[in-house]
Amino acid sequence: MTDSENKKILLSGIQPSGTLHVGNYFGAMRRFVELQEEFESLIFIANYHALTSVSDSDMLIKNTQDAILDHLAIGLKPETLFLQSDIPEVTELAWIFNTLITVPYLSRAVAYKEKVDKGLEATVGLFDYPVLMAADILIMDADIVPVGQDQKQHVEIARDIAEKFNNRYGELFNIPKAHILREVSTVPGIDGQKMSKSYGNTIPLFSTDEDIKKLVMSIITDSKGESETKDPETDTVFALHRLFSEEQLSELKIRYEKGQIGYKESKEILVENIKTFIAPLRDKRENIAKDKDNILDVIKVGRERAQERARAKMKKVREAVGIML
Repeated sequence: MTDSENKKILLSGIQPSGTLHVGNYFGAMRRFVELQEEFESLIFIANYHALTSVSDSDMLIKNTQDAILDHLAIGLKPETLFLQSDIPEVTELAWIFNTLITVPYLSRAVAYKEKVDKGLEATVGLFDYPVLMAADILIMDADIVPVGQDQKQHVEIARDIAEKFNNRYGELFNIPKAHILREVSTVPGIDGQKMSKSYGNTIPLFSTDEDIKKLVMSIITDSKGESETKDPETDTVFALHRLFSEEQLSELKIRYEKGQIGYKESKEILVENIKTFIAPLRDKRENIAKDKDNILDVIKVGRERAQERARAKMKKVREAVGIML
């Protein structure tokens, strides 16, 4: 038995729906890198899922290429990456799952309701998103699915679908577990809300120095003066210091509480620390991007590995449900 066969399978995906930001990095991407030695990792660019929010084909292609570059630049191994659209068996499996799951059950999905409330069109694809995600997870026999708290329900739906299929057709699917990435909900954007592409409040992961300064200096704070005491627990600038200013954190906390620092100085310190953090990642990404025409070749091993898994699983599924004569 090989080393990879002894390891549990970790699977996660990220939508190429916009520029990745530091919230994506601290919330999920860095964990993918940290966990890739412990697990047999499968990380896919969820371009089918992105169709629920991106309708410009050129933009989707660019975002997809950028997402691959971004993950390679942070240290993810090329063999872990693949495109969701390279695995057509996923959409086939989603249809089979659609014949098992009910509309009232899917109507309870919190993420769907929240997105519609925020103005996203209530398409069938958006409603059916959790079923496609279940197919992504189950076709690869994933053991562990790293998600934020807001995606936990989707993993629970995948578990329910797997159990329903297994009860009807026999034990074919592994029951995955959610690995909650608690940091996801604590990375604030420049407006104090959770950092999100949909809110337009992000600090892009590969920002220029000029953009970093502009964005950080625009972070919303209260109106307290330099000599007034400030609460580090409620300040957005300090929340970002927790990620980028670890060595200075104790000193900054004392200065906040004693009224020895103004928000302008705090932001200036944060600007320099974010610049220091992002610069080597940006340089690495630029070097990789010089061979941009070769992006899909770079992840060829990951694509072939994912295709092999999906084809083998779907052969068993077709036999189980009776559509393979």
